[in-house]
Amino acid sequence: MKVRIGGAYNGPADSANGGYACGVFAGLAAYSEATPPAVTLHAPPPLGTDLEVRAGARRTQVWHGERLIATIGPEAGKVDEIEPVTVAEAEQAEAGFAGREGHPFPTCFVCGVEREPSGGFPVTPGKVDGRDLVACTWTPEAGDDGEVPSALVWSVLDCPGGWTGDPVREPMVLGRMSAIVHKRPSPGRAHVIVGRLRRRHGRTANVGTALYDDTGRLLAQAASVWIALDSGKREKKG
Repeated sequence: MKVRIGGAYNGPADSANGGYACGVFAGLAAYSEATPPAVTLHAPPPLGTDLEVRAGARRTQVWHGERLIATIGPEAGKVDEIEPVTVAEAEQAEAGFAGREGHPFPTCFVCGVEREPSGGFPVTPGKVDGRDLVACTWTPEAGDDGEVPSALVWSVLDCPGGWTGDPVREPMVLGRMSAIVHKRPSPGRAHVIVGRLRRRHGRTANVGTALYDDTGRLLAQAASVWIALDSGKREKKG
């Protein structure tokens, strides 16, 4: 089986957005909501090329030639919920989005400041006043089937988590992500994404995110591990 990620869905300029890739890969394996999929990214997912999917009894792997790109398996832990904020609070938080200057991946299709607005993107998460959260709004568009694609839900659960830290000073990339999509968002309506840094250890950060509709109903939630780029990779990126 082959899978391909279109060139429009980049995070860094030359590889896929981590959340989008995880959403695409998660769709390759069938798990129940009680045991959601967890996707570990071993290498940057390439764009516009066929990737080989190798299904196993418990885990599925995605390869590009001889390079392992991702492993999909059942989530062993708990994907905790994060409390909502209102649309008004999220809009206020957006004013403080730190990525308008010095964004590490300015062409990212989810939060990049050098992309033309499309499909409700870019999202611009900022700190929520008086709370240890970041938040932003998202007004999604429908896909060809009239639904918001699941991979886009994974995408908006990804990038806001990265902005719970300071990626302008310390760029990070997604290493692992698990998500539960309870209900697809409604096209054309404002939604809210919230994110919280749960803990930090060395170069890794554990982050939780959640997606709510404009009434405060939980639609999706995720747990992610982000990894800070080492200095050599930062210099190469720049």
